[in-house]
Amino acid sequence: MDRIDHVRTFIAVAEQLSFARAARALGISPAAASRAVMALETELGASLLRRTTRAVSLTSEGADFLDRARRALAELDDAARAVRGEDGAPAGMLVVSAPVAFGRLHVTPVAAALTRAHPGLSIRLLLADRVVRIVEEGVDVAVRIGSLPDSNLRAVRIYEVRPVLVASPAYLAAHGLPTAIEALASHHLLGFDGLETHDWRFATGAVRVAPRLLVNNAEALVTAAVAGAGIARVFCYQADAEVAAGRLAYLLAEHEPPGTPVQLVFAANRGRAPSVRALIEAMRGYFAERAALCRA
Repeated sequence: MDRIDHVRTFIAVAEQLSFARAARALGISPAAASRAVMALETELGASLLRRTTRAVSLTSEGADFLDRARRALAELDDAARAVRGEDGAPAGMLVVSAPVAFGRLHVTPVAAALTRAHPGLSIRLLLADRVVRIVEEGVDVAVRIGSLPDSNLRAVRIYEVRPVLVASPAYLAAHGLPTAIEALASHHLLGFDGLETHDWRFATGAVRVAPRLLVNNAEALVTAAVAGAGIARVFCYQADAEVAAGRLAYLLAEHEPPGTPVQLVFAANRGRAPSVRALIEAMRGYFAERAALCRA
């Protein structure tokens, strides 16, 4: 294997975080994949991966090299496609991450449609209610809801959603309907762990809250609200189906804050990749047909 093959193998292992999965994707043995990465590390004089019996992860040098290597190989692949006269059709493996509920409801249908439309494209969809580390975790495109900190990542806005308050009819019958945001202090509140657990901000002000139940999964938060545990603050798309079914009701709608942006985030060097461009355009088209989502 030459240097380019070594680099491709390293990228595959870094993206899969597994020598075995990377080897299967490349059509080589795990031992060959391990030898290729070791040869590359020897040539560079640096450790790119941390290896344990249970996991593979990137070192800081590996994360930096991965970004540069992807950029260099993307340029090389673009040049090769141009010489061959190929149209740059989406192909290969595209790794996409998204929040659980949003991904299930709105990214999975797009991913399924893309794989039907492009036989050479495979998509690995990672659903998690946390901020993934794009480079370190081998993610090509991440769906992020909310404002983004300054970074060297590129972002494309595709939609916006709103935070809403919801509670079950049974809870409201037992505890009353809050008529002002200040009244929330006397209610049982349900919160998303790590997100706005001290302050809930509204168009008309903010309220300091102390949730009695914290969960780290938005769908579990909705389930708790349906069960009558209290008032939850979630994004509108997470609760719309339960509201339509009568199991939840919106509260204090007149105080709802402005919409929160939904963005596709990716490394700058991945923006020209046909698979990334195809996902961006497909997501834009999907939401263009859904202007009424979240009562927008």
